[in-house]
Amino acid sequence: MALNCAMLDGDRNPIPLPNEVTVMTIDSGVDLVLTIPDMSGDGPKLRTLKASGRAWITDQRFLFTSGPNSAFDSLSIPLHAILSTKFEQPTFSGNYLSLEIHPSKDGGLTNGTQLEVRVKNQAMFQFVALLEKTRERAIYMKREAVQDAEDGPPRYDSPAGTSISLQGGPGPSSNIAEPSGAPPGYDA
Repeated sequence: MALNCAMLDGDRNPIPLPNEVTVMTIDSGVDLVLTIPDMSGDGPKLRTLKASGRAWITDQRFLFTSGPNSAFDSLSIPLHAILSTKFEQPTFSGNYLSLEIHPSKDGGLTNGTQLEVRVKNQAMFQFVALLEKTRERAIYMKREAVQDAEDGPPRYDSPAGTSISLQGGPGPSSNIAEPSGAPPGYDA
């Protein structure tokens, strides 16, 4: 996850990554509250940043761009970096989605970063369901890619000093491979 890192075009829309597909766009009315733990200094402190703007869910990341005069310009979160999600339904205020995020190295955030997402002009439950389903698929695809890389065919090496030669001529046993040397303790 990175703060102020998303590449934007002239209309402040994010430039897609290679092979990235946009799943959902919310053109206005998205409020974010980003809580960043600050471990430097005398003790733990919390820095809170608030912004309003637009949001995108793609098959690879959650993106946010803010309007002018906001605490931050953009936020880009790879879906696999979302550690947990929680749909909050407070009694006296609007529903929101709480995310715990694993920060990217040199992304401007620290471990323990929390994000609250509120959507004003749209059903929040639809946004939450789509984000969670897309996140689950992205994590599944990443695990499959890692497993496919590890599950390649096994490599077989012949022991040192062992050779195999093909012997035989015409006949039914001509395609059978026989070892060139007899096994230990075998007398022919």
